[in-house]
Amino acid sequence: MKLVIANDHAGLKMKWEIMDHLRAKGHEVINVGTDSSENCAAQIPGYQAARMVADGLVEGGILICGTGIGISLAANKVKGIRGCVCSEPYSAKMAREKLNANIIAFGARIIGSEMAKMIVDQWLEARYQPDDNQKNLDMIREIEETQSLRHNDRR
Repeated sequence: MKLVIANDHAGLKMKWEIMDHLRAKGHEVINVGTDSSENCAAQIPGYQAARMVADGLVEGGILICGTGIGISLAANKVKGIRGCVCSEPYSAKMAREKLNANIIAFGARIIGSEMAKMIVDQWLEARYQPDDNQKNLDMIREIEETQSLRHNDRR
């Protein structure tokens, strides 16, 4: 699978470990994150990675900053991105199965590298389950497209 990885300065060390992990599993990884420990706004690489995913240049993205929050918020502003911050593997699996998440994010100050690898593996192994979840995904797309939600059915 062809993936993009992005990080700010806080995620630098973890990025290299995740890239090595992914490449050892046969994935192609494009690095758009900073390679410096100097302060870097997470929003820039988050946006760049999201743009690549949205444009179909890669099949998914992995984002790393201090908490995973700032970088994922920027990515989620790009139309077509469904990015989820995950701090454990079950959330990553559910993000893919239920919401067809095309980006995951985590915080290098929140979790360790081994947990990050487990999160990435669960996300990559999971498959979207459209039969059970398409209605929810359609509502997310409606919000994105129209900035409103017509659905009144709360089931």
